[in-house]
Amino acid sequence: MLLQNRVNKKELKKRIQEETIKRITVSFYRYVIIENPTELRDQLFAQWMKLNILGRIYVAHEGINAQMSVPEASWDEFKTQLYADIKFKDVPFKIAVEDDGKSFYKLTIKVRAKIVADGLADDTFDVTNVGNHLTAKQFNEAMENPDTIIVDMRNHYESEVGKFVGAITPDADTFREELPIVLEELKDKKDKKILMYCTGGVRCEKASAYFKHHGFQDVNQLHGGIIDYVRQIKAENLPSKFIGKNFVFDERVGERITDDVIAHCHQCGEACDTHVNCANDDCHLLFIQCEKCAEKMNGCCTPECQHIAALPLEEQKKIRKGRKKEDSLSVYKSRLRPNLRDVLAKREEGK
Repeated sequence: MLLQNRVNKKELKKRIQEETIKRITVSFYRYVIIENPTELRDQLFAQWMKLNILGRIYVAHEGINAQMSVPEASWDEFKTQLYADIKFKDVPFKIAVEDDGKSFYKLTIKVRAKIVADGLADDTFDVTNVGNHLTAKQFNEAMENPDTIIVDMRNHYESEVGKFVGAITPDADTFREELPIVLEELKDKKDKKILMYCTGGVRCEKASAYFKHHGFQDVNQLHGGIIDYVRQIKAENLPSKFIGKNFVFDERVGERITDDVIAHCHQCGEACDTHVNCANDDCHLLFIQCEKCAEKMNGCCTPECQHIAALPLEEQKKIRKGRKKEDSLSVYKSRLRPNLRDVLAKREEGK
C-alpha cells in the first residue's frame, strides 16, 4: 500500500463535499514512550486508509496527538484496533460538538520531534508531574473563587473568538512563545489556584508540569479541554462559562459554543468571529472577515492580495517564482499580524 496521499487538494476537497456517509470528528492524545515512531506511523496509515479515515496526526517518541474524521460505520473497528495497542488502551476521545463530518479532506500522519512544539527541554523537569484534572463541573466551581487565576494556554487567534469568562489570554502566536509569557505574568502568584485550559487538553498536560516545576503550588487543568467541557455541560445541563467559539484546527476552523460574538472583523470592525485564510494562495493570512468584507475584498486581506488572486493562475505562479523566499507574503512562518483596518483606510485615503 502507498503510505502517502497523491491526490491533489482540489480533488480531495471535492470528494469530501460530495460524500454522503456520516462521519465523527474526534481528537485524542497520549503521552507515552513510542520506540519507533516511523514504524508506528506507517502501521497507522495503512490501517486507517483501509477504514477511510481522514485527519491530521502527529507521532513522536513522546506520544501521539490526533485530530480525525472517522466514518460512523468504521467507528467500532477503529476503536478496537487502537485499543488493541497497549500504549493506547482506553485513550479518552473528545468528540466534536458541531460537526457535519467535513472536518478533514485527507489523511496526514507525520513523525515529529514532539507532539506539540513547546520548545522545552523535557529532561530538565518531570513531565509526568502534571496538574489536577478537573471535570467541567469542578472547573466551573473553581472559577467562582475570586482568588482563582484562569489561564488560556492557546494562541491569540484562538482566544480572540472564544474564551472562559475572566481568563488571562496571552498575546502569543505559538504555544512555545506563550509559556515564558505566562510564567513571567504569574511569577508573583505561585501560591494562587491556577486553572489552565486549551482545546483538547494536550497543551495543558505539558504546561501544568512545567508550572509545577517552577514552584506553582495549586495547578489545575480542564480535563479533555474545551471540546470535552462542552460535551459535559450539555450532558449534565451545566451553565457554560466559556463564551463564543472554540477555534479548531481543521476545515471547520471554529465550533459555535454560545451565541456570544466577542471578536470583530479585522477589516471593518463589525462584530464577527469568522476566521478565513486570505484567498491569495501566496498569502493565506489567517484573519477574521465578515460577509460584507468578504464580498468586497473577494476573500482577500488587502487590495494587493485581491489583485494577485484575480490574476490568471499562470501569472500568479510567475509572481511566486520571482519572489525571494524572505519576501513571501506567506505568514505561516511568523504569524504576521497587520492592522488590516489601517491598511484599508490608507488605501482609501490614497485613492
